[in-house]
Amino acid sequence: MKIGIAQVNPLVGDFAGNAAKIEARAAQARDKGCDLVVFSELVLSGYPPRDLLEKNDFVQAGLAALAHLVKRIRGIGVICGYVDRNPAPEGKPLLNAAVLFENGRIRHRACKRLLPTYDVFDESRYFEPGTDNGVVDFRGRRLALTICEDVWNDKEIFARPLYHSDPVAAMSAAGADLLVNVAASPFDLGKPAFRERMLAAVARKYRLPVVFANQVGGNDSLVFDGASSAFHSDGRLVARASEFAEDLVVFDTAALTGQVRSRSATTAEAVYRALVCGTRDYVTKCGFHKVVIGLSGGIDSALTACIAAEAFGPSRVHTVFMPSRYTSRDNFVDTETLAANLGVGYQVIPIDEIFDAFARPLCPDFDPARPGITEQNIQARIRGTLLMGISNRDGSLVLSTGNKSELAVGYCTLYGDMNGGLAVISDVPKTLVYQISRYVNRGGEIIPRRIIDKAPSAELAPDQADQDDLPPYDLLDRILEGYVERRKSAADLAAEGFAPDLVQEVIRRVDRSEYKRRQAAPGIKVTAKAFGEGWRLPLAKRFVPLE
Repeated sequence: MKIGIAQVNPLVGDFAGNAAKIEARAAQARDKGCDLVVFSELVLSGYPPRDLLEKNDFVQAGLAALAHLVKRIRGIGVICGYVDRNPAPEGKPLLNAAVLFENGRIRHRACKRLLPTYDVFDESRYFEPGTDNGVVDFRGRRLALTICEDVWNDKEIFARPLYHSDPVAAMSAAGADLLVNVAASPFDLGKPAFRERMLAAVARKYRLPVVFANQVGGNDSLVFDGASSAFHSDGRLVARASEFAEDLVVFDTAALTGQVRSRSATTAEAVYRALVCGTRDYVTKCGFHKVVIGLSGGIDSALTACIAAEAFGPSRVHTVFMPSRYTSRDNFVDTETLAANLGVGYQVIPIDEIFDAFARPLCPDFDPARPGITEQNIQARIRGTLLMGISNRDGSLVLSTGNKSELAVGYCTLYGDMNGGLAVISDVPKTLVYQISRYVNRGGEIIPRRIIDKAPSAELAPDQADQDDLPPYDLLDRILEGYVERRKSAADLAAEGFAPDLVQEVIRRVDRSEYKRRQAAPGIKVTAKAFGEGWRLPLAKRFVPLE
């Protein structure tokens, strides 16, 4: 049997558009001689639909779209994910389902058994878990149809399984000889490699081929990398689709052969491609066609501009340089050079006159040689206001440029540099910003070398440098990675060799800055634990971690 593994980029709620993509890829797979084509989890609605699932007409529109596809697609079996109603009189009203249909007839339906409710996932809010571990006969094979999390509970892979059942084990015992997993598995650092190892281990353990169809593209803060794949029963990878792009690859279950696309060679490349994909999809799916970015002469805004130019093309990117009396002369040159290298629009708006008008009534004793926090934040807020004004005037979306290290410790200004519709690199630690910037320059200097080499500075006061207020970024990022992503305590981090006083200060700043992050623009998730939906701390609290 030949199986087409189709990864498409759905738009949440665009049932007509998503159905058209499914129909087109099914025709392509049929033309390639495929007996079956497999699509991703909830592909008809797009994932995650969140509280749209609470709207009856949303669910009904999805069911109508499925009926349309069942009627229209002929000559090939189709597996696709959709939202179904729960016919039982108790429990949650909906099911996260996948269906196998062929030539106008539904052959099999499976419902997701393991519903993730952690980090960015909240499926128990909407769905009732499925109970059927049955398999279906199709073209001489006994197919086990599973949905995403259903394969993420093997006790030999996970030290502490989250669920009391293992659907794959049950289906193998029921005589399955081919495992199909439809998924919406979002990208983060390390996830693609781990996912391949896990699926290969499942194939080896149960001695059956595995087909994995993943969603691709960005929806809100999540980016789905695709990389749909197939594995031999001995665990060998025999097919893999592209990363961060729609694709169709064919897996021959008889010959155990398929097409294997290459994947990113480095972390920097993978994250860069994820950011480009996520930025493009967020902006365009939200109905914008242009973006505006404030350039400072620093590396964060430079990288954000590069991502935008790659995502939209230079003609749809406008950059603005807003110097003050504290701006170094180098930054006048570096911002203009960067804009020219990228071919994007470039504008200079000096802010000293605006700043003076703000500062006089607020700080009558203001000394330009020693600006306090009020005067420093005024400058950031002037720049943020100008960018939002340009957004209103031109119909463009403001991309904010702060990185994860700054956001973690609150080294950012509410209603200033935090202004924007999308915080592109807000889940990228500063040290990774440098790595990605060097990747951008791999074929020649796009980001001027001086931007990469200079000491980071907010330039809100004379001779200011980030390291006047923060630990060195390589040290800060290691502490943040331990505290935010690995959930280590102060004592754990001190035991790893970090200075206890420094650890306590970093943790204090992280916890104290929660109110800022709650008001930040959405960002693109690329690490295992990003601020936003998957980070849920109360604002009003009084908890002192044990030392």
